[in-house]
Amino acid sequence: MNQLIEILLLAPPILLALTFHEFAHAYVANRLGDPTAKSVGRLSLNPLVHLDLLGTAMLFLVHIGWAKPVPINPFYFKNPKRDLLWVSLAGPGANMLLALLFGLALRGLGAELFSENNSSFLNLLKVMLMYGLVINIALAIFNILPIPPLDGSKILMGLMPQRYEHLLEPFLKYGPTILIVIILMGFIGKFHILAMIINPFVRFFSSLFAGVDFDL
Repeated sequence: MNQLIEILLLAPPILLALTFHEFAHAYVANRLGDPTAKSVGRLSLNPLVHLDLLGTAMLFLVHIGWAKPVPINPFYFKNPKRDLLWVSLAGPGANMLLALLFGLALRGLGAELFSENNSSFLNLLKVMLMYGLVINIALAIFNILPIPPLDGSKILMGLMPQRYEHLLEPFLKYGPTILIVIILMGFIGKFHILAMIINPFVRFFSSLFAGVDFDL
């Protein structure tokens, strides 16, 4: 497939995935009493307020990336531990909902009957839907990995009994460094740990939603 066409087909699903992920965080936080994201313009479906240059580029390159984190102030929450858990789940949950919608649309059009070398409008539409399906599943699974600063670390904190939270302090401190090393290992050493973790989920959920198993 022509590289320019591939970029044009990737762009709408990527923008949609990142925007709804961050909007969901902001929306749930606002509903639970924290107006911080709304006050800085992040309770929005405008992609431009959410995009992170490097994270967006990573999504184009490897279908795994990130947007600018939505600012959250847990002091506004009635139950900070529980409410932060729901806010953290909202982003990956929004991506899985989008993945379901992309998958059902692709299934309805005949997911098994498309080729990346066919330039007809219907086939290009199927390719874009496939990208949307894969990207949203990958983004959801990537973000629930329990590595700071990903959503999964906050989900883990929300589920862990308070008396054991101190055990996570070293991990919370060094988590971002661990994540960077894992990503660099994929680029430099060609040892794609993230792909090894995420691909089985992409194949499972794409098969479940669209009837065909895709991967990154």
